[in-house]
Amino acid sequence: MDWPKWTGVPLAEVSLLMPSRLAKILALSTILVTAGCAPSQGNDDDGDSSAIPSKIVIGSTLPLTGSESKTGGRFKQGYDLAIEQENADGGVDLGGKKVPVELNLLDDTTDQAKAVNLAQRLITQDKVNFFLGTYSTALVEAQSTVAEQNKIPYVNGGGAATSIYAKGFQWVFGTLAPVENLANTEMEWIDQQQAAGKLPKPARVALIWENTSHGKDFRKGIQDFTRAHGTNYQVVTDESFALDGKDFSAILSKVRAAKPDLFMVDAHLPDFITMQRQYLSSNMCTKVLTYGARGSEADARTALGQDGVSYVLSAVWWNKQLGNTGLNKAFVDSFKAKYGTDPEWYQAQGYEAARALLTSIAKAGSVDKSKVRDQLAGLDIESILPGGRLSFPAANGGQADYPFVVQQNLPDGTSPIVYPADVATGQGVAPNPNCKG
Repeated sequence: MDWPKWTGVPLAEVSLLMPSRLAKILALSTILVTAGCAPSQGNDDDGDSSAIPSKIVIGSTLPLTGSESKTGGRFKQGYDLAIEQENADGGVDLGGKKVPVELNLLDDTTDQAKAVNLAQRLITQDKVNFFLGTYSTALVEAQSTVAEQNKIPYVNGGGAATSIYAKGFQWVFGTLAPVENLANTEMEWIDQQQAAGKLPKPARVALIWENTSHGKDFRKGIQDFTRAHGTNYQVVTDESFALDGKDFSAILSKVRAAKPDLFMVDAHLPDFITMQRQYLSSNMCTKVLTYGARGSEADARTALGQDGVSYVLSAVWWNKQLGNTGLNKAFVDSFKAKYGTDPEWYQAQGYEAARALLTSIAKAGSVDKSKVRDQLAGLDIESILPGGRLSFPAANGGQADYPFVVQQNLPDGTSPIVYPADVATGQGVAPNPNCKG
């Protein structure tokens, strides 16, 4: 091997160098050669954040196995579709150069500790540029702390509890409007039915909620509404339950004894199916029945049968019936073309979370994390979500805020939007005609 002439030291003089001086020269040579030959890392912006990478890497975890696996799979569909569409013409435009997007997605198995550990790995070891959050309030709430500590933009469509956004975090953004809004919107529809003489006054309310931040927000929404409406409502049962329950007989016995008119429950999909099966097998029937955002899912119809979900009321963050034009039609059509089925609100939320992040990267024209965070904080774009706009208000701690839509399952298999009137696609039914007396 020839002695590198650019060291400035003739080969003949090497033997005359003191050991310390020789070591310094060799070390310098190694550094310069390594720097010249090392491959560029497209997703590492720790050095020059203005440099345009060869690809943009977005990290994410979702519950692809475990109790929330079906919902996790739906969020994956939304993420994949948004990124596929972005890459269709080359990727995100960064300063006139199209840069492809890659999703590094791991399975957190519906486990809170694993969701945190995998997020830490993706951010600190894999050096992803940005992060799309997991699904389920408990997982998002824990995982978002990792993103905040590492100062990486974190956008999620799977955490709706206000506790996630009440911590003063600057790097966390959510597309799900608050669960309190969900409860309030359902009660507004119920209040209309009561005013029309279809429901008793006062109406007796059984309030059942999962013992999570999500459930506590639902409970607060119902309590605030009933308190604000004086003697029109009376809460006769107020009970919580743990996630992933197998036996709800004790709670249902208390509900039966209280003889409620309204059975108001907040539950994730697995618990909704389990509780509703036990509700039906106990021959219970209430004038209004809701499981919060759950009720219209195809999985529920498969598990419980059409009769088992008829007249269940739900308030959701999106519905394909919201529009047959513009972004909504484009989303529904492209989703159906890719997956062969209609999307539910889960896929829509995953899609909008990814689209919000990708839009903010393009607006920043950079993979600089601070610049993208600033774009997310000031984002206000046309959206498929109710109200037609998506933003992350600072007053809400980065949580989106928009109206819910209320839908109701009917015996013919449809689930029309029944509230609010300006987007309704059908008429709601109250009281439940299956109930006698």
